[in-house]
Parts: sequence; C-alpha cells; structure tokens
Amino acid sequence: MRTAGILVGVQGLLAVAFAAALGVRSLTPGVPAGSVLGEAAYFVVIGAALLAVGGGLVTGRRWARTPAIVTQLLLLPVVYSLIGPSRQLVLGIVAGAFVVTTFMLLISERSREWSMGLDLPDARG
Repeated sequence: MRTAGILVGVQGLLAVAFAAALGVRSLTPGVPAGSVLGEAAYFVVIGAALLAVGGGLVTGRRWARTPAIVTQLLLLPVVYSLIGPSRQLVLGIVAGAFVVTTFMLLISERSREWSMGLDLPDARG
C-alpha cells in the first residue's frame, strides 16, 4: 500500500504542478485570466486531496484506499483521451501504465486484506 500511496502522491504533485503552469499561463496577454485561474484553483484542490490520500495510504490509513481507487477509475478516460482524440500516444501510454499500475496495486488481494484488517497477526486465527 505504501507504493500505491507514493504513486497517488505523485499524481497529486503533478496536479499541483499543472496548476502552477496554468497560473503562469494566466499571465500571458490575451488569455482570460479569470477562467484560467479558476481552472488552476480546481487543480490545486484536486492535487491537495490526492496528496492527502497518498499520505493516508503511506501512513496506513484504511480510509484512503477507496478514494484512491475512485481516482484511478476517473483517470482512465483521461488516458483514453490522450491516446485517442488528442493523439498524444507516448504521453497516453505512460499515463496509462502509471494509472493501471496504481489501480492494480490498490485492488490486489493483499490490498483488500489490508483494508479489512485481515493482515493483522491475530485476525485469521
């Protein structure tokens, strides 16, 4: 779960970095600063939430598994969009591998057992 938490944390950092890039873009003449800054604020909130969820997974908080799984499912259409309509094949494949790896770590049998507390020494016996 710690590995999955680190990967979710990286996703949060990427969201915050994208928000910073949008903030810089809002300084460009001719760009509607209000809407770009609103989008940047959205990505700051999403990034902060992902950082909290990733931190929760790294520190062993069972509540963090479900939002992490939902996030990976919500990122699958983004991967499809990168590969298909946006025609950014390399970026889409890299993002897809990242999302699928994180998702598989989150839904593995060991992850399920951990989330239900079955990994504890006295839980099975």
